[in-house]
Amino acid sequence: MSVPCTEKPWAFLNEYRGKAFNGQWPTLPEMYKITVSRYPERRCFTIFEPDRITLNYTEALKLIEAGARWLHSKGIRRGDRVAVTGKNAPEWTVAYLAALFAGGVIVPIDYQLKNEETDLLLKTSGAKILFVDEEKYEYYTQNPGGLEAIISLKKGIGTYIYDLDGPAAEIEQAQENDLAAILFTSGTMGVPKGVMLTHRNLVSDCYLAQGTPLIVLHTDVFYAILPIHHAYTMLAVFIETISTGAEVVFGKRMVTKQILKDLKEAQITMLLGVPMLFNKVLAGILRGLKEKGAVVYGLISFLMVISGIIKKVFRVNPGKKMFKFILDKASLTSIRICICGGGPLAPSIFRKYNQLGIDFVQGYGLTETSPIIAINPIEQYKETSVGRKCPQVDMQILFPDERGIGEVIVKGPMVMQGYYNLPEETAASFTADGYLKTGDLGYMDSEHYLYLTGRAKNVIVTEGGKNVYPEEIENEFQLFEEIEQILLRGYIQDVKMKSEGIEALVYPNPEFKNEKGETPSAEEMKANIDRIISEVNQRLQPYQKIGRTTILDKPMEMTTTKKIKRGEL
Repeated sequence: MSVPCTEKPWAFLNEYRGKAFNGQWPTLPEMYKITVSRYPERRCFTIFEPDRITLNYTEALKLIEAGARWLHSKGIRRGDRVAVTGKNAPEWTVAYLAALFAGGVIVPIDYQLKNEETDLLLKTSGAKILFVDEEKYEYYTQNPGGLEAIISLKKGIGTYIYDLDGPAAEIEQAQENDLAAILFTSGTMGVPKGVMLTHRNLVSDCYLAQGTPLIVLHTDVFYAILPIHHAYTMLAVFIETISTGAEVVFGKRMVTKQILKDLKEAQITMLLGVPMLFNKVLAGILRGLKEKGAVVYGLISFLMVISGIIKKVFRVNPGKKMFKFILDKASLTSIRICICGGGPLAPSIFRKYNQLGIDFVQGYGLTETSPIIAINPIEQYKETSVGRKCPQVDMQILFPDERGIGEVIVKGPMVMQGYYNLPEETAASFTADGYLKTGDLGYMDSEHYLYLTGRAKNVIVTEGGKNVYPEEIENEFQLFEEIEQILLRGYIQDVKMKSEGIEALVYPNPEFKNEKGETPSAEEMKANIDRIISEVNQRLQPYQKIGRTTILDKPMEMTTTKKIKRGEL
């Protein structure tokens, strides 16, 4: 297990204060240049498709500064907006940093959005220049709208980002409290909500997240498999990487087989993902163990429990050696730490990874908080908690009920400046005394660990007036291979009383095989789902029980971070 750190991870910045930067925190360009001075030859950005291409910190800096000079020559000045949309790649991060080195504000956009949705975000943000991948390059060269230039993130297609340069110039740099990024939280055709984050927001969050403690080493290799425009990957993978001198390897396909290949080939040490990713990897491990027979599976399960107890109580990690053959097969041997975010994770999943000898933690945050505000400490993790609040985070529970559950509200240097050009929505998202209202319900224990129960807008009110939090119950289904997706929602059970019953929408796993190795019939699958619902119902409180089940014939629409779009149903 990791050695506890007695010095704050950001203490080294004192050597550079007054030289490389002024103020409490460096800007993102200042932070990157500090890292270059510390680890100039260290690998920085790597991709394996189709061939391995790596930029070290010095090489990347040259491309970034050349891009910044080009942007300046095209009229980009301090505070101007530059947008980037495309798949994960070194070019994406070079574009991101070039915009900031030019003094501009970066607008990362989900590359999976439809063109008209991207158009709306470009117009809303007032972006002047767009960095775009090959899929949309032609569209924007023919339909530039208000854009002054379109640059390709793919070599051989139009004006390529790595070919950019401009004359030497005195570029006015952004300051610590200047806007660094506008992150749009949704791609709908309604009024887009652009979260405004400053350099101070992002840089402070990057370092404070390491103070839980979560020790990030310059020798670490991060894996960027989730879309990098999303706040979680952008901060917890990309920005954490460049703050420490680590390396980030870009994955392009959310396919388990490809992910495991990348993990092994790149010798990944830091794997950050969402519950769906970790569920699929663990399901594959457990399936392989079950195939060895009931006796072997039972013995390994027993040893896993023993390993977990030793790890939890004595803070010694025997699982890494005990289950090396399992971790080898799953391409997890090199993994030092797994971090789960972006959605609720079942405690049972958390527990099994730790039992296997992997330092597995989860964190919590939202785009409006840059995003990390709580992380489970590796040495003192609590399986049912989403983590202990990070240093300098002031976290409270608003209007707690008899269980101590209320809305989570926060203050801290990572909290957004507001929603871009939406003063009323900004005002509504804060309390009168300046706390951000997260919209998440939960409670805290005496050691400042946070436990989430769900989103305020998703609460189901039953006939007895009890509040049911769907996410709590959905967690109970994460280890059943028969189920690909499940979503719980309320339905009106009594119009007069306005009481709700609980309905489960279930999309069965199309790849599930029965004991004979065959794809089950629709009737057999329905019987399996009914059995699982009944089994889970027996573990729930009477007011939490699922009253009806609807089996879907096609999957529910998901976000790019693999969360079901509840509002679309």
